[in-house]
Amino acid sequence: MTQIATVERVFHNGTAEISVPRKSACGHDCEECAGCGVSGTSVYATAQNPIHAQVGQKVIVESNSKKLLHIMFVVYILPFALFMLGYFCTDWIYSEGLRYLIAIAAFCIGILPAVFYDRRIKQTGGMQFTIVRLF
Repeated sequence: MTQIATVERVFHNGTAEISVPRKSACGHDCEECAGCGVSGTSVYATAQNPIHAQVGQKVIVESNSKKLLHIMFVVYILPFALFMLGYFCTDWIYSEGLRYLIAIAAFCIGILPAVFYDRRIKQTGGMQFTIVRLF
């Protein structure tokens, strides 16, 4: 996956701190909406800097798509799948409220791997970015 980022700081070990504008599904037509409160926020990360980009330059950064897909599975698909499984596998229970309670419990169990995975990623350094070229 590639994104446009801005180099904020350059380190001597061949890395740089970059800021990536936060994206969302709204399309950021903020003049029309201004309801999300996200405008102008950035995510900061450390990236490998093999092209020796300097502070203030706009760059193209690349990340490992396989790792990103794994994160999306753990965070989004697993809890939803467990919710559906918890609901549809309990069709023998005649109480609809109890079926929803089991489905919600299964959803919460599905969130636990995301929490543990997030903690592990923070300890191991998170996503790896590489600056591939100037923008």
